[in-house]
Amino acid sequence: MDEPFGALDVMTRERMGFELQKIWAASRNTVLFVTHSISEAVLLSDTIVVMTPRPGRIQDVVKVDLPRPRDVSVLEHPRFIELSARVRGGIETGSETILQGKVMSEPSSVFTP
Repeated sequence: MDEPFGALDVMTRERMGFELQKIWAASRNTVLFVTHSISEAVLLSDTIVVMTPRPGRIQDVVKVDLPRPRDVSVLEHPRFIELSARVRGGIETGSETILQGKVMSEPSSVFTP
């Protein structure tokens, strides 16, 4: 799913996220969900793959260990906030790397082209 909720207002987007979780709980099918929303990624995911800007490389893999089912109260859970900060840090690191003219070749190494 490539940003399926991108055009929705925040409240509808959250409601759709909770509906998606209900569908997933019933089917247990794997869903690859692309989003630019950090809170949406943490809310919906079991694993988040943070990508660098061009070229798209894996910056970080974050395991989301929040209990399911998740509801709106999870948005204030300390672990939710911690995971959101880690994802944000990975995105900021990747963006800073690009702004400095560097490209990520592997998650653990940086080189200048």
